[in-house]
Amino acid sequence: MPPVMTTIRLSNEPRLLGKSGLLVSPLAWGMWRLAGIETAAVRALIDAALGAGITLFDTADIYGFDAPAGFGSAEELFGRALREDRGLRDRMVIATKGGIRPGIPYNSSSAYLSEAVDDSLRRMAVDTIDLYQIHRRDLLTHPHEVAAALDAMVTGGKVRAVGVSNHAPAEFDALQAFLGQPIVATQPEFSALHYAPLFDGTLDHAMAREVAVLAWSPLGGGRLADPAHPAGAMLAEHGAAFGVDAASAALAWVMAHPARIIPIVGSQSPARIAAAADAYRVEWTRSAWYAVLQAGMGRALP
Repeated sequence: MPPVMTTIRLSNEPRLLGKSGLLVSPLAWGMWRLAGIETAAVRALIDAALGAGITLFDTADIYGFDAPAGFGSAEELFGRALREDRGLRDRMVIATKGGIRPGIPYNSSSAYLSEAVDDSLRRMAVDTIDLYQIHRRDLLTHPHEVAAALDAMVTGGKVRAVGVSNHAPAEFDALQAFLGQPIVATQPEFSALHYAPLFDGTLDHAMAREVAVLAWSPLGGGRLADPAHPAGAMLAEHGAAFGVDAASAALAWVMAHPARIIPIVGSQSPARIAAAADAYRVEWTRSAWYAVLQAGMGRALP
């Protein structure tokens, strides 16, 4: 009996961000590399993202800390563009993160988060943050205290919805137990080279709870766009069949998972951001998708 060849096709239609009620694009643009450029250059990146149909913009207060402008500089650069054109805000769902501070390294105390969200609002020149995420778990703060800080942000009108980043399922559940609202998004590292979320419960946990998954580093730090890597070569070949490059195929590979993962495009090139929309053209069979996974793992699945 011949195998059943189910084809997985992607959609560019907006979808709900978990249980938040917010509609977002299936791709996001991230700003962890946004530093040391002028406002006009930032606007070119924003325009490229919007032109590609991207409405979810993800940043963090720590982004830019290693640049001359220092901690908070990515939010500040983004905010300059928003100040220059107030109409941009209405076209975006803005996500940011707090809780990492170099040298500490983590602080999610209520007092710290209260200051951090106010600083992010000021730097980005916005009245409300759509999605505020705890960037990494602070082992010295009880989840009850973190939850109280997040609830206060929402009740105070500073934040619309809350999420987590780099949290294991158990850490997610511990925080959720004390929150007065649902955690609507989780943000793990995920790609064909960092595939742990497939097996450690992260993606299953998100699907069971109807939580949106945002994937950082979906290109494996750029290695999946390199044809010298076995998985990169396979993605390049698969993408070519649909007229796209390996990077777009890598994004499509992430998006094909039933958790409906939203990959965060980290490029700071308008052309590369625009090309991210090519991912929607790629289709997958199960055999092709699993072949890329096995190439990334460097071993066969059992």
